[in-house]
Amino acid sequence: MAVVGLLLLMGGNLTLAYSERIVPSGLAALLIAIVPLWFLVLDHLLLGHHKITGRGLAGLGLGIIGMIVLLWPDLRSTGKLGHVQLFAALTLPAASFSWALGSVLSKKWDAGEDRLSATAWQMTFAGAANLAFAVMRNDFARATWSARSVGAVIYLVICGSWIGYTAYIYLLGHVPTSKVSTYAYVNPVVAVFLGWLIEHERVDHFILAGTAVIVTSVVLVTSAKVEKKEPVLEMPAVESVGD
Repeated sequence: MAVVGLLLLMGGNLTLAYSERIVPSGLAALLIAIVPLWFLVLDHLLLGHHKITGRGLAGLGLGIIGMIVLLWPDLRSTGKLGHVQLFAALTLPAASFSWALGSVLSKKWDAGEDRLSATAWQMTFAGAANLAFAVMRNDFARATWSARSVGAVIYLVICGSWIGYTAYIYLLGHVPTSKVSTYAYVNPVVAVFLGWLIEHERVDHFILAGTAVIVTSVVLVTSAKVEKKEPVLEMPAVESVGD
């Protein structure tokens, strides 16, 4: 539970939170949207029940192209701010990998325990680790306690943790990981729209093109036909018979 919680809520969510101080929320959501691609690879390598089909491989390749399109303005930038944003943006694929790895391990290590109890333990371990990280960085000295910030925390506790994360962990125990990751259809589109509407974030042709490419790649991956691996049959041991 500790490993899964740290991978999901520290490696995934904490990395995203720190990156979004620099990276626009819409771009961050699009880079995180490649998580189904990681699901496809990790499901194949760690669970070993399915083979990657040609359609899935096409989705993987298209997802990489989509990331290049999204990051192209930062890749071309030579200023200090451009380099800082590029580094922050490049941590997001790592964050999505951490999230996917935690999700697949949650399914692999499932021993039939109560899903709500498992979720509570994951949050407890990850919360302790995130708190230690905040103390080491002296983040409390920079915190601003206002009605708006407290309201945001309460919203995240109820909607993000109690409802969203609990539902996610429940689904991991009952649905194939490739299908659980279909939430990535909606997240980037909603995030880009809300970033433009609320934060007045810029939506240029790179964002629009990257959105189309990545969402298409996610559709290819999650809609690909699942091919189960054929079990390897072992010949029974033959005892030697003496003369």
